Amino acid sequence: MNRPITQAVVTLLFSLAFCLNTSAQRNQIEKCWYDEGKTTKIQIYHATNGKFYGKIVWLKDSIDKTTGKPQKDDENPDPKLRSRPVLNLVILNDFAADQENKNVYTGGNIYDPESGKTYCGKITFKGNKLDLRGYLCSFSIIGKTETWTEAN
Repeated sequence: MNRPITQAVVTLLFSLAFCLNTSAQRNQIEKCWYDEGKTTKIQIYHATNGKFYGKIVWLKDSIDKTTGKPQKDDENPDPKLRSRPVLNLVILNDFAADQENKNVYTGGNIYDPESGKTYCGKITFKGNKLDLRGYLCSFSIIGKTETWTEAN
């Protein structure tokens, strides 16, 4: 083999190995998940700050029936944010893996675009399911748990 082809093959193999290694190091919750009603798909990803975030990547009803346009964040308490689309909206923010339990993620918050409210949250990984608990930050006993399923 001549030198340029050898270098190209080595580069290709190195790139492939890096990609495989990177995907193998993904965290267990870094996937797409359906909400409980399977009307929304949320992609959870690990950001450069070391925290986990989730954004809406699919909506069963992405078009607002009254306007005929893509759904907007109409209920947001900040009037300047009400015109942003719900699709690609980040709704999970700043979750960190628990040091004692590798299946629990805490310290983050959950934004509900249907109500415009933000709650403190906890994510518990259970194989192909997540328990997502949203609660009042000052009173954690008041809240709701929803089970999300892995979206293939």
